[in-house]
Amino acid sequence: MARTAQYDYLIVGSGLSGAVFACEAHRSGKRCLILERRGQIGGNVRDEEVDGILVHRYGPHIFHTSDPEVWAYVGRLAEMNHFINCPVANYRGEIYNLPFNMNTFSRLWGSITPAEAKSRLESERTPLDGPAKNLEQQAVSLVGREIFEKLIRGYTEKQWGRPCGELPAFIIRRIPVRYTYDNNYFNDRFQGIPCGGYTRMIERMLEGCEIRCGVDYLAAREHYRSLADQVVYTGMIDEYFGFSLGRLAYRSLRFEDERYEEANRQGVAVMNYTDLETPYTRTIEHKHFQFGQQPHTIVTREYPVEWKPGLEPYYPVNDEKNQRLYEKYAALAGREKGVLFCGRLAEYRYYDMDRAVKSALALAQRELS
Repeated sequence: MARTAQYDYLIVGSGLSGAVFACEAHRSGKRCLILERRGQIGGNVRDEEVDGILVHRYGPHIFHTSDPEVWAYVGRLAEMNHFINCPVANYRGEIYNLPFNMNTFSRLWGSITPAEAKSRLESERTPLDGPAKNLEQQAVSLVGREIFEKLIRGYTEKQWGRPCGELPAFIIRRIPVRYTYDNNYFNDRFQGIPCGGYTRMIERMLEGCEIRCGVDYLAAREHYRSLADQVVYTGMIDEYFGFSLGRLAYRSLRFEDERYEEANRQGVAVMNYTDLETPYTRTIEHKHFQFGQQPHTIVTREYPVEWKPGLEPYYPVNDEKNQRLYEKYAALAGREKGVLFCGRLAEYRYYDMDRAVKSALALAQRELS
């Protein structure tokens, strides 16, 4: 008699993509086992309460989407608050609103009307004779030298770890510019953060599933693969194949938390540091995400670093070289029987959270229907 697998699905990773698939599979009556390499669930959206404040452990996560179905989906999992992301840029102590809007132009040039701002921006731009050769040329052609030097160069070079003149132009194909006094960073119709935090939302999504944390699927692949009919893999695709074709490039992050005995340290949830001298790219004051009234506050400094084994991969480096390598791995993945590859690391692409949810839902629908 043929052996019956203990689980229908083994999901590798408990971040947003894995949790969405697990949630849908369990609702369809499937037996699911979740394996999480870290010591806790939630992936990069995990938050934890520290001194009464929900801290976003792996950088700020603001859910935003224009898709009513995706918004309704997360709304069934968690009550969403009305947080609106209005970050500011700090350039050597000068504060500018983001994205570039009339408040930015007023601060830079004293522009009051949209017509004045448009005229000044046009005079600042450096038109290109042909395609931009690098990110610096692209940015200067779109918004001019002054904005590039104050609000783009430093942040971008810290983020990617190389000069803008060496970065591909496609990283900023366009730069959002608004001729209104609107500081909302996103244009999406819906925006907010789960009132109880993302970890609580993930816990609800994984209800009814077996969860094992501190487990490396790849270290005992044959054993764990034997437990389920199908595997949903959300980790690094190149690592899954033992880096056999070479390593894909990623950027990683390092975080430093500090508690301050004051109710409001920086007056905004996210402050970007756009000069080159400041070693971190941004600071996050977490209490503002939940409109906290605590007498103290916690601020996190975010430092970009080059990824190497042992660090968490955050951002794929989607230049032509890495994209060609990923396509070779994707071809291997397409021939891998009984394994579904899902999420930003398995698909080697940057996903906003709504896109991650939508992609995982689409995979679940195809698989479970």
